[in-house]
Amino acid sequence: MTWFIRRSRRLLALLALGPGLTIAESYRLYVGTYTGGESQGIYVCEFRSETGELTEARLAAATQNPSFLALSPDRRYLYAVRETGKFQDQDSGGVSAWRLGDDGSLTLINELATGGGAPCHLAIDRSGKHLLVANYSGGNVAVFRLGEDGRLERRTELVQHLGSGPDLRRQTAPHAHSINLDRRDRFAVAADLGIDRLFVYPLQPDTGRLDLARARAVPLQPGSGPRHLAFHPSRDLAFVNGELDSTLTSLSYDPERGNLSILDVRSTLPPDYRERSHTAEVLVHPSGKFVYVSNRGHDSIAVFGLNEGNGKLTPVEQEPVQGRTPRNFNVTPDGKHLFAANQHSGTVVVFRIDADTGALEPTGTSLRIPTPVCLKFMNWQDR
Repeated sequence: MTWFIRRSRRLLALLALGPGLTIAESYRLYVGTYTGGESQGIYVCEFRSETGELTEARLAAATQNPSFLALSPDRRYLYAVRETGKFQDQDSGGVSAWRLGDDGSLTLINELATGGGAPCHLAIDRSGKHLLVANYSGGNVAVFRLGEDGRLERRTELVQHLGSGPDLRRQTAPHAHSINLDRRDRFAVAADLGIDRLFVYPLQPDTGRLDLARARAVPLQPGSGPRHLAFHPSRDLAFVNGELDSTLTSLSYDPERGNLSILDVRSTLPPDYRERSHTAEVLVHPSGKFVYVSNRGHDSIAVFGLNEGNGKLTPVEQEPVQGRTPRNFNVTPDGKHLFAANQHSGTVVVFRIDADTGALEPTGTSLRIPTPVCLKFMNWQDR
């Protein structure tokens, strides 16, 4: 019966795709945005990697400022921050849980306050039981327990960061900008832009609490403004982009103790570039051979080759994104294409990835979506 239901769902999903696209070759893409202008919330489209066909985007759910998204491990639910300073009469942003429909639509399950203003990043553990959120203006991180039906049950943890940094415009207070789990779900790592620190928190899987007694802080270059972090898919390495100084830092990672140690630091900009620019996103290619960082201002994706043995980075190129302010970007699960979300030009642009060098080549395909911020792919095989 379960097999029959899954097969029926896939057939219905195939019909929803329209002519020319097949499940085996297609990915569904969810796009988080900033609302207040033309955008109404979360958008969805489909992409066929083999042919490069991309459907028009359609509204999946109307919601306020869903600037960052996360998919549950079983691909049945999607979670989105509501990046605001007020939520349900509280000085807080919100987080929402959505049920995925076979046609790509989203049905709201419930919403909760995050415990801090401007939540900007979230992650889910591999068991699908815990959701972690970083609150930018709140300067704190939170953990939520998830129900078997995808519901946000309750907040189990809220940890406040303290301090400041040398940048008098951006670092007068803590600003938690991301939180990620390692490959074993043993440690959560929060990047705080306001105080130039990575905080490593042991996660207690039974309670959803963070073990503060064993937490550690990893200092980075003063004024660097660590924003996002990406773990290597198979090696004990991690990568952090400095928003304020346009750098990419590679670190060794001890999965037993949660220790992080700096291995290499590289600029994400050309040596002769002198204009203002800030990085936004960092991502490791599924092969583990390349690392990518987006530059807002220079409006490019910086490409690096990676020596997986020693963590050293080799600059490959800075590829123009054919738009303004590349925020988030993502690579298709097959590793063949990179999609860049250009926030201020309202486009998502598709690039082909060179399998040998990691270099990017424009495909000529793009998507119109107002103020795109976050991109999440889903394999059809996962449904």
